[in-house]
Amino acid sequence: MAEDLVAEIEALEEKLAEAKRAITSRFIGQERVVELTLSALLCGGHGLLIGLPGLGKTRLVETLSTVMGLNGNRIQFTPDLMPADILGSEVLETGTDGTRAFKFIHGPIFCQLLMADEINRASPRTQSALLQAMQEKSVTVAGETRKLELPFHVLATQNPIEQEGTYPLPEAQLDRFLVQIDVQYPDRKTEKDILLATTGTEEAEAHEVFDPASLIAAQHLLRRMPVGDAVVEMILDLVRAFRPDDPSASQRVRDTVAWGPGPRAAQALMMTVRARALLEGRLAPSPADVINMARPVLVHRMALTFSARARGEDLGKIIDDVAGGLIPGEAAA
Repeated sequence: MAEDLVAEIEALEEKLAEAKRAITSRFIGQERVVELTLSALLCGGHGLLIGLPGLGKTRLVETLSTVMGLNGNRIQFTPDLMPADILGSEVLETGTDGTRAFKFIHGPIFCQLLMADEINRASPRTQSALLQAMQEKSVTVAGETRKLELPFHVLATQNPIEQEGTYPLPEAQLDRFLVQIDVQYPDRKTEKDILLATTGTEEAEAHEVFDPASLIAAQHLLRRMPVGDAVVEMILDLVRAFRPDDPSASQRVRDTVAWGPGPRAAQALMMTVRARALLEGRLAPSPADVINMARPVLVHRMALTFSARARGEDLGKIIDDVAGGLIPGEAAA
């Protein structure tokens, strides 16, 4: 049994390596972003991409849709978008024989990879239309619950600087995103590579590596990967260290954090450390994986106090410092 599991994991690692090459041929130089996005899909979760316009977020999602063999849709969120524009609605249809009946018209959410572009531009009422879909993989319209096609993933984008005409995502929705993926400016060499690759007569084409069935199989295999007791204990230590009322919380956390992550954060860490080990060609996660995944898993599940925000505290920096202190003298890989 153990030998079979090792063989399956190694075969999946080879397939993931091919998928990474296919994605990075079109989304150049952002390996961390690609790894985190692939991790979200491997774990069966959703990702929140935060970055300035023009950094390739839409290109990444389109490429992922092709490489992972998923049926994808894109929704541009705007303040006038209504829940029915996402979920679909019932219309009264007249048949050829003159009879009338209600017919359900499926909305764009009925896909396998949904890109929710600038999600914070929609009103809270419209944002809430995604909650059931993200958690339960189904939607309810006119009293009838309809299952979404599996696998189902949401990759949402958010502009970090334009706040006029936007609505902050509620905590309940933020918690449903497995990871927050920060998309930064490329360095000079990467930007040169992007210029040369995208302004000529030909561009690299993505090709299909996975399909829905193989992605679901990979998600099941991920859950079978062994996780050592040391990694499990470190996940618990890390999550509980950011709860201000927990005895293990440091004075710095008590002074800066208004509320900390819940059990869903620990579940997310348990899954994403396995995904990172897979993507790096290892059979099991290590404590360094916990440190590496701390910020993307925790940063959107916590909030600073008013005084901490006034002092200009950086939540990501606090997470990095506290997480790094769990392994004295060892930096995250």
